[in-house]
Amino acid sequence: MPDKVSTHENIILTVILVGVLMASIDSTIVLLAFPDITSALHSNLSTIIWVILIYMLVSAVATTQFGRVGDIYGRSRIFNAGLAVFTVASLLCGLAPTDTLLIAFRAVQGLGSAMVSATSGAIIADTFERHRIGRAYGFTAMGWNVGAILGIVLGGFITTFIGYRYIFFINVPIGIIALLLGVRYLKDNSTLKEKLDLTGMLTLVIAISSLLYGGVVLASSGPNAFDIGMIIAGFVFGAIFYFAEKRSKSPTIKFDMFSNTVFRNSIFASFLQGLGFLGVTFMLIMYLQGVRGFSPFYASLLLIPGYVASGFLSPFMGRVSDKHGARVIATAGIAVQILGVLIYLTLGTLSSIYMVMAGSLVVGLGGAMFWPSNSSAVMAHAEQKRFGTASGLLRLFSSMGMMGSFIIVMVVSSLSIPRSMAFQVFAGTSKIIGGVASSFVAGMHVSFIAMIIMLLIAGIISFARGKENRDVPVTAVSA
Repeated sequence: MPDKVSTHENIILTVILVGVLMASIDSTIVLLAFPDITSALHSNLSTIIWVILIYMLVSAVATTQFGRVGDIYGRSRIFNAGLAVFTVASLLCGLAPTDTLLIAFRAVQGLGSAMVSATSGAIIADTFERHRIGRAYGFTAMGWNVGAILGIVLGGFITTFIGYRYIFFINVPIGIIALLLGVRYLKDNSTLKEKLDLTGMLTLVIAISSLLYGGVVLASSGPNAFDIGMIIAGFVFGAIFYFAEKRSKSPTIKFDMFSNTVFRNSIFASFLQGLGFLGVTFMLIMYLQGVRGFSPFYASLLLIPGYVASGFLSPFMGRVSDKHGARVIATAGIAVQILGVLIYLTLGTLSSIYMVMAGSLVVGLGGAMFWPSNSSAVMAHAEQKRFGTASGLLRLFSSMGMMGSFIIVMVVSSLSIPRSMAFQVFAGTSKIIGGVASSFVAGMHVSFIAMIIMLLIAGIISFARGKENRDVPVTAVSA
């Protein structure tokens, strides 16, 4: 019997990994294709940049919604539906004849990605016992990192030798296979006997969309009344959502979940770690392409050591967190990432590329320690009937950190170079020359210091989560 259960668990984990790989690949594969897409669709960079931004925005907004929907209607159903949506949207992206349609289909693709990512963590928590889920989350963390590597390599190769449209077409056969496996092996054991809070869901969507969209456009084009108004509206709708949900009988987010210290601190640590870590990656890409003059493909390859280290070490680190809890290893992971950013602080206009690779390796090691252990802590301290909501919240805060990182990078970059040039540098279509390069590096160092501060706060919150007890099931959220 144990062998059969183990085989079944491995099959489920494999299906989850395939879904995660597809979503991860598409988070990086587009980066290297910006110039080709802009030329082929007769567009401009300020428009095409939304090919990646809309994917991030929709994923961030929709994750909490689909986590909750999965709790009520079945997590496996939503996961499989997400695979189908993602696969069809990938085909449409490849066929898109205009930039507007491509951006629209990328939004749909982001919707599919949200359905997959919001429920994948919940399915793992359903499948594995609480004291063994760290290892499982280690493999999903490996999937995110391997997918990022494949996105870089495949994006460069396919765009150069085949054509940019095939960076989307490649998802179609993979998605079909994953969907067939998902329908065959993923089953829902139980669902939450509650109704959807449609008013709450709509209010939350408006709040998050207004905040993130207003922030991104504000960082991209500079201060204006409309974008400031969007951000204010986001906070207002967020407050409305909070007070309305406290009185709702079937809330979209049960805020009592946050009364559990381990759960709450793990969620907030994820947000702050993402806010600091991903901003570093964005800034490094701009440094390597703009200041050093490297091609997008070569610049991305220099960051691969971190992805490789994180990918291969994540399952092992997840297993360690199963034995010793997430507090020490996740906090130590953040400390290691801070060390990696300190290495990046030594970069100048003519620094050795080996310093970039060394920093990437150290930061990747820290990520391997943090991600699986922190994810397992979130799910191990959530009620089973709300696994989908918990998984969606984790992805929401992580995605908001990603978007916040982009905003920080664009604001910092615009202090030393024009915003239009910042976009061109990020896409690899322009370089920074002369004294501007030194100014940009100085600004980059300031941003790194800001991100170190964010990581320090994340580390403090992570350590303050306290000790865990994964042997006792969470039947009601407690402090």
